Amino acid sequence: MFKLVSTFKPTGDQPQAIKQLIAGLKKGLRHQTLLGVTGSGKTFTMANVIAKINKPTLIISHNKTLAAQLFQEFKAFFPENSVHYFVSYYDYYQPEAYLPATNTYIEKDAKINEEIDRLRHAATQALLTRDDVIIIASVSCIYNLGSPDDYNRSSLEIFQGQKITNQQLYNHLIRLQYQPNLEIKRGGFRKTTDEFEIAPSTGEEIIKIKLTDNKIDKISIARNVDLENIEFDETKYARVLETRLFPAKYWIAAQDKIDIAIQNIRAEMQKHTQWLRTHGLPVEAARLRERTEFDITMIQQTGYCYGIENYSRHLEFREAGKAPFTLIDFFKTKQDFLTIVDESHISIPQIRGMFHGDHSRKQTLVKHGFRLPSALDNRPLRFPEFEKRVSQVIYVSATPGTYEIKKSGKNIAEQLVRPTGLLDPTVEIVRTAKQIEHLLGQIRERISKNQRVLVTTLTKRMAEDLTEYLAEQGIKVNYIHSEIKTLQRLEIIRDLRLGNYDVIVGVNLLREGLDLPEVSLIAILDADKEGFLRNATTLIQTMGRAARHIDGHILLYADKNTRSMQAAIYETQRRRARQEKYNTKHGITPMTINKAVAETDLSLIAKGQKPQKTRFDLSKSSGEMTTKQRVRMLEKEIERAIKRLEYERAIELREELKTLKRNLE
Repeated sequence: MFKLVSTFKPTGDQPQAIKQLIAGLKKGLRHQTLLGVTGSGKTFTMANVIAKINKPTLIISHNKTLAAQLFQEFKAFFPENSVHYFVSYYDYYQPEAYLPATNTYIEKDAKINEEIDRLRHAATQALLTRDDVIIIASVSCIYNLGSPDDYNRSSLEIFQGQKITNQQLYNHLIRLQYQPNLEIKRGGFRKTTDEFEIAPSTGEEIIKIKLTDNKIDKISIARNVDLENIEFDETKYARVLETRLFPAKYWIAAQDKIDIAIQNIRAEMQKHTQWLRTHGLPVEAARLRERTEFDITMIQQTGYCYGIENYSRHLEFREAGKAPFTLIDFFKTKQDFLTIVDESHISIPQIRGMFHGDHSRKQTLVKHGFRLPSALDNRPLRFPEFEKRVSQVIYVSATPGTYEIKKSGKNIAEQLVRPTGLLDPTVEIVRTAKQIEHLLGQIRERISKNQRVLVTTLTKRMAEDLTEYLAEQGIKVNYIHSEIKTLQRLEIIRDLRLGNYDVIVGVNLLREGLDLPEVSLIAILDADKEGFLRNATTLIQTMGRAARHIDGHILLYADKNTRSMQAAIYETQRRRARQEKYNTKHGITPMTINKAVAETDLSLIAKGQKPQKTRFDLSKSSGEMTTKQRVRMLEKEIERAIKRLEYERAIELREELKTLKRNLE
């Protein structure tokens, strides 16, 4: 079913890790962990497991950018299979909220990314139509998505010879939330005298249906089309005998359920408005009745309303408090599937915490008459509900959390050897007396070898003060902490790699996700101050940033050896010993990774293009162009960047846009 395409073969610890994980899955083990160090090829191991086990697979990542990176990698590994990307489709999202202290109602404000919405529909439809599916998802996969059965049943089967009138087909398309238009757009259709052109919600094809004498005479499909240039490109259609058209939106109310659901919504409205009046809240009761009646009218007329997901419990006939349907329920239609939780030490706590913040906000809305109590069941899964829905799970991390270790027990596959032969860094504890003087000497030694240095402090003030001191000593240095904008952080890190800086001082932003092969030394100040920033997991992750250089070394400035330090040092030395033994046995000489700076741009790697200038150069625009026109140009450029999953570029363009808009004020 799955066909893995790669010029590489598993090496180092990968073969035994793959073998162990597959054996565990075949035994029916529910929980396993892949403990893999940075640079050991964990993604390639995951791909090999998927190819061998042949099950639909859900891969959960803790943020959009890392999910996009995994998506590109798995698309390359499985070009002949159905690999999809499922994350929140909001470019901007302000949830509906009410602040009782100031009597302020904040209406839901969101900008939907059409491209990501397209990818979400493509993912769910793939799960309903084929088995060789891999979906890389963010925590969005545990949020209410609607019933897969309703979504499937609402789809329209179309076949040659089918008896149907123009008006009936038109009404079906409207019921499925397809919008009539003169232009062909995703989720829309265009009608001529006897022909319909339909662009499904996946945005990947156009379906052309020709009717003759109230009967479907011909069905043609054009695949892999570019809807933006459809009027200019030559579109090639292939004739088919049948096809299926899925809804353009989620939470489409099935016709046979609407009447009963509306009765239940009205009954709940009457009950809750009575409760509000009884408790001296007549204004809130009137507001709730008005809002609910308006939504009911929209559902009756079109099968949809803005915020219809808040009525999903009634439309799906779920009991109060029962878990919503999510992407995982679409996977459950396959009976058996595999779940992989990437960077599980972050992803698991994230999944665990999603329910509580959502519930608190909606309780306030319900209490003050903005939503019915049933809106509380439009929510993410509780953690026990998530655990119940996934069958077999592989947790992937360099530092698995307590939860993963406890669940996996002895079923932990270690992947400590890197294909490059690189070792975990050496570790040294240095007393704090004259620590800055000592650090300065170490920095100068590394600079003389054209190597880079990272220094971590406990506070922002310490980072700024140390940066100022080092600069006074003639060191090319900058600092990073949470008050530095995302764009600036990326620029500072890039400048470190280019040699514009030799040192970066930071707080907690140097822990994960940085691929800096030029860094050979990491200095951790106040290493003996126990807490989140100096616990064993954080220390191991921080140390791992020096594991891409042959001279990787860690300086722990401390006057005592804490438990966290002991655990981190022990684990790092254990891994290093294992790596050295493997290298000696196989005659491997470690080599520092040589990676061009331009390769940090994920989207360009995927497309094999040369890097573009990061900044949006307005000087190239016409001198006659007004500021408003430039704003429109930037907005279009942002949309293009997001469509290509170039999130970092989109963030930078937004900064440019904010500057322009301030000039308009």
